[in-house]
Parts: sequence; structure tokens; C-alpha cells
Amino acid sequence: MRRRLLASYLLLTLAVLVGLEVPLALGYADRLRAELGADLQQDAFAIADFAEDTLEGNDDADLQALAVEYAERTDARVVIVDADGIAVADSAGLEPGDPFGSREEFAAALAGQVAVGERRSETLGTGLLYAAVPVASGEIYGAVRVTFSTDQLDVRVRRYWLTLGAVGVVSLAAAAGIGVLFARWVNRPLEVVTEAAERLGAGDLTARVDGDRGPPEVRALAASFNRTASRLEELIGAQEQFVGDASHQLRTPLTALRLRLEVLAEECAADGDGRVVEDVEASLAEVSRLSRIVDGLLALARADRADPEASVVPLDAGEVLAERADAWEALAGEQDVAIEVRPGTAPLLATPDRVAQVLDNLLANAVDASPAGATVWLRVEDADDGVVLHVTDDGPGMSAEDRRSAFDRLWRGDGGTGALSGSGLGLAIVRKLVLADGATVELTEADGGGVDAVVRYRRAEVPTATTTGR
Repeated sequence: MRRRLLASYLLLTLAVLVGLEVPLALGYADRLRAELGADLQQDAFAIADFAEDTLEGNDDADLQALAVEYAERTDARVVIVDADGIAVADSAGLEPGDPFGSREEFAAALAGQVAVGERRSETLGTGLLYAAVPVASGEIYGAVRVTFSTDQLDVRVRRYWLTLGAVGVVSLAAAAGIGVLFARWVNRPLEVVTEAAERLGAGDLTARVDGDRGPPEVRALAASFNRTASRLEELIGAQEQFVGDASHQLRTPLTALRLRLEVLAEECAADGDGRVVEDVEASLAEVSRLSRIVDGLLALARADRADPEASVVPLDAGEVLAERADAWEALAGEQDVAIEVRPGTAPLLATPDRVAQVLDNLLANAVDASPAGATVWLRVEDADDGVVLHVTDDGPGMSAEDRRSAFDRLWRGDGGTGALSGSGLGLAIVRKLVLADGATVELTEADGGGVDAVVRYRRAEVPTATTTGR
């Protein structure tokens, strides 16, 4: 935007300069010709008055010296002719006696007229601005012509054009400097608002901007943004508080209900009422699922608002996988599922807590989906577009449509393979955490028919750090 503002400002300045300087330069050329023509005519009359007595025969003044002296002072040429059009003086140094009567301007002057104009001289190869006047006192004794080369006139005009051009360049440079300051004054507050909006979109609800900088419109925009951000922070805070309060409030009655159902199941088992025991056990399963949903909703609400202070750091992908495999080995062993880490390492960029939670959710899904005696494989792939982590199970797999829908909230596939512990929120949490680290996640079909969870992180270019256990 800064460049567009500066470009528009310079184009406007250039248009104003062209609109002013071009007519000024053209007017100067016309005015210069008119003034020079008037000066030549005035000088021609002055020379004619001086030469009149000599041409009448009453004086023997040196007209040639007069013409040369005038030419040296003005760079003009003076030709004085008698009544027959024969030159009696020529500042160009031509021999007296040359005929000039056939020249248009001399013919007009010898006819008693004043001739002022401009014509091309083929003899001299240049344009001439001339003034020819008669030398007369009752009768015509001769004529005087004063000429000035238009080449010299053009030099003056070009010099004036160059002066105007230099003024224009200086004006543009000054306008550019002022334009840069103006563009910064307008654009910098907008950049601050943009940066704050990006931070707000990334989850930093404390993002605010200084509303006292820039033009009034930008200050109004900043104030509106701050009000919106404050309101959004209040709404999100209220939502998180509600989810947290609701989770805590629901946990207690759910726990009490589960305990009562367990006691009832034991009493019914002691009485030998098998049908009631089945109903109570089914109720216990639903209570357990409801408890997991409540816990999952709380975890998802926290994942929705990524910690703005958390930052990605270089991590060793091989160490991350080995650490999480060790943490899950005992739990997976209870279900007769093995966890194997294929050798490999690569530096990735991630937040340690987030990547650990992502792998925990994916491992929980893989262990739940794998039959007894199966193996969950963990491996690292150092790809061209980043570092890829794979969590592959030997379960029944999922259809392509189920794999696309698995990251939706509260989605549950057949057999519960699409959700963490059957709550339908595990993969939604995974996606939130992965996106917060600038990574991507997808489910693909494994070679053995199971599911391959693929998380693609950015590659780190600096020494890696170790993760912390959760």
C-alpha cells in the first residue's frame, strides 16, 4: 500500500508539473519571439534614423562600422541598402554592392512598409527572425534589415526547457520525500492494525493497537478494532469459563452416578438378576462415554485458543517418537498391542507440549483400533517439503469418506477408530494443535489396510532441543 500511495502521489505531482511547465515553456518561446521581433524592429528604426543623412548624401558616416558594432553587441546581423536595394553596409562582412532588393522583406521596406517575421534562409542554412524598415524622409532613400538567427533563439528556449526540467526534477524529488513521509504516516498504522489482526486470528486475544497514530480514518479503524478485540476476548473468556465450569460441575454428578451404578450392579449380581446387571453395565458405559465427552470438550476449548506465548522450537523427531512410545508402551501392552519406532531422525519445528499431545491422541486412536497381537508403527520421513511423522496401525482401516470426516467435532466412526477414547473429539483436538504449530495432518490408508496418520511439520535449520514429558 505504501508503494501505491507514493506512486499515486508522484503521478499527481508529475501531472501538475506537466500541466504547468509545458504551457509555460511554450508561452515563453512565443513571448521570446514576439519580444525579440519588437526589439529588432526598434533597433532597425534607430539604425535607419542614423543612416538617413548618409543615404541622402548629406553625411559621410561609416555605416559599415555602425553595422559591425551593433552586430558585436547583439549577435544580430545588420544590412543597409540604398533605394535600389544595393547593400551599402553588411555586418556579416560581405562586400558592399550586393543586391538585396529581390528579398521579400527588403522589397516591402523599399515600398515604404515595415516587415517583421520569420523565414528560412537557404543561403545560411538557418531560420531567421527579421525586421526590415524603410529609410525615408518624404521619399525612400533605402532600407535597414536586422536579422537574428533562430538557432540562437532555440538555444535560449532549450536552456529554458532545461531549467524547467531541473525545477521539475527537484520538485519531484521533494514530492517523493514528502510522499514517503506521508505514506509512512498513513500506512504504518495500517500495518500495525494488520499485524494485530493476524495475531488476533492466531489466537492472541490480547492484541491491541495504538489508536493515536495516523490520519483520523485510521485512528477510527484502530479504535473499532480494539473494541472488537476486547469484545471478542470477553466472549471467548466467557465461553472458556462456561466450559470449564460446566466440566467441573458435571464431573461430580457423573462420578457419583457411576459409583451408584457400580454398587447397583454388584447388588444385582449378588441377587442373580442378570438382565438388570446388563442394563446397569450399559448405563455405566454411557456414563463413562459422557465423562469422556465432557473431558474432551474441555480439552478442545483449550486447544481452540492457542497460547500466544508458546513458540515453536527445533526438536529431534526421532527423540520425540521414542519418548512417546516409551510413555505408551505399558498401556498398549495391557491391550496386547506393541509399539515400534522405526529408526530415523530429522529436525522439525514444533511446540514440545503440542507435539506430545498430538502424538498421544494419535497413539490412543491407533491402540484402540488395533486388534490383539497387532503393532503400531512410528516413523520419521525427511521429505522435501518438511519433516513428516507417521503413526500407523494394523486396524480395520477407514473409508476415504470417513478419513476426510474424522477431524470433525463429535465424529465417531464404526468401532470408534476415528475418535480419542470414543469421545469423537480427539482428532479435532489434534487438528487444532497441529495448525497452531503451522503444520498439517491427514489420514491415509496404510499398506496393511489400517490407517496411517500423517503429520507434516516444518523443517528446522538450527540445532534441535529435547522434548519434555507430559
